[in-house]
Amino acid sequence: MSGSSKKELLSWGKAFIFAFLIAFVIRQFLFTPVVVSGHSMEPTFHDENKIIISKIQKIHRFDMIVFHAPDQTDDYIKRVIGLPGDTVVMQDDTLYINGERYEEAYVNNINVLEGQNVTQDFTIEVPVGQLYVLGDNRGDSTDSRKFGCIDKKSVVGVVKFRIAPFKEIGVPR
Repeated sequence: MSGSSKKELLSWGKAFIFAFLIAFVIRQFLFTPVVVSGHSMEPTFHDENKIIISKIQKIHRFDMIVFHAPDQTDDYIKRVIGLPGDTVVMQDDTLYINGERYEEAYVNNINVLEGQNVTQDFTIEVPVGQLYVLGDNRGDSTDSRKFGCIDKKSVVGVVKFRIAPFKEIGVPR
């Protein structure tokens, strides 16, 4: 092999290693793809939807987050309802946070029988360092109503973008 061929091969090798390192750093510390598993976030997300999460995003109320499930080895995707220090009240399918009423247009209420509530009534005070999370499909969601508040340290990231299916690409609401 000639000297110029070795230099070109070395140059390509360096470029490949550099690109690999950049991709690794981005995926480990900034953004990562996730595949939704299950039906707990319908109609917002469906089983097998593909999303991108940000690992450096500040968490706000009503953000959708991915976190390590407290009752399994899997990760869950849910919506943040209560932040540390919040008092969350659900009464007759109306959400109140710190006394203020909130509409939940994203909640799936398809399978609710006449006279029944989508979400059972509850009152919770969210401890410091914790989050209260619920699935949008309240009738089929394992969430804080079952396992309690989650530790903020268990959050993997905040959902920023849906990449599949193709017809639903964009920023989810």
